[in-house]
Amino acid sequence: MWKRKSYFVMSLSLLIACVVWCQMGAFLVHIFFGVNIKANFFKFCFSLFKEDSVYYFVVVTLLSIILSYSILSTLFKIAEQYYLSRRFKQKLFLSKNVDMTRSINETFNRVNNDILVVNAERPLAFTLGFRRPFIVFSTGLIRLLDFDELEAVVEHEAFHQKKYDPLVIFILQLISDGLWFVPLTKWCHKNYKIISELSADENAINKMGTELGISAALLKLIKHGCTDKSPPVLVHFSNESVNYRLQQLIEPHKSIPLRAETATIFVSIYVLVLLLGMTIVIVG
Repeated sequence: MWKRKSYFVMSLSLLIACVVWCQMGAFLVHIFFGVNIKANFFKFCFSLFKEDSVYYFVVVTLLSIILSYSILSTLFKIAEQYYLSRRFKQKLFLSKNVDMTRSINETFNRVNNDILVVNAERPLAFTLGFRRPFIVFSTGLIRLLDFDELEAVVEHEAFHQKKYDPLVIFILQLISDGLWFVPLTKWCHKNYKIISELSADENAINKMGTELGISAALLKLIKHGCTDKSPPVLVHFSNESVNYRLQQLIEPHKSIPLRAETATIFVSIYVLVLLLGMTIVIVG
């Protein structure tokens, strides 16, 4: 169930991004290389107004600001994420507990030794990395949980690792920040994070054959205030989707609605129809 919903949310965000970014790219190609691309919304906006008029200047300025902000914010986010991730990984490996890392990987048969245990009193469990995601546990977490609870958390994080959720969430975040004028992209980003957690819990329950391990682990981490507040993009075991996760664990057969607000849908559709409509008019 959650697998289909996650694909839908991700595909919707990527589709919106492709439509808008293709239009932006076509316009930039026209501006910088003089290529005459007829089916372009931004070029069409300029053609509606007489050159050297006040309205023409306002439209040029407004669209230039939108394009510049979208491009620069995306590039800034990528650079920021790269810098923060490198620093964060360095700090993690400096705090590595060699003996517990080896023990945990052997206990749970992690062939690639992809679980890193760090020395930290605070209970931590998250997945980090884009190309080769790995799982991070703290010594505080291992002391806090019993074997079944820890195994459930391993299965939960392994699902995020297998699905490359840190990378997917970062891409959706880039789309959301860059295309702020299409509210559905923000909804997609927020809800994919929730759905990915529900899917990971579902995977852990299926692997364990019971919801007791994942439930007990989640409650213990909530009690100890384990939340995702780290600057790099992490897929944290205990985050803002906790209420939905508790609802699923208590009533696993009950559907959890994740609907977008009417205004969000209306504004997004209006922007996209405007973009596509202008393209059709120009082509026609």
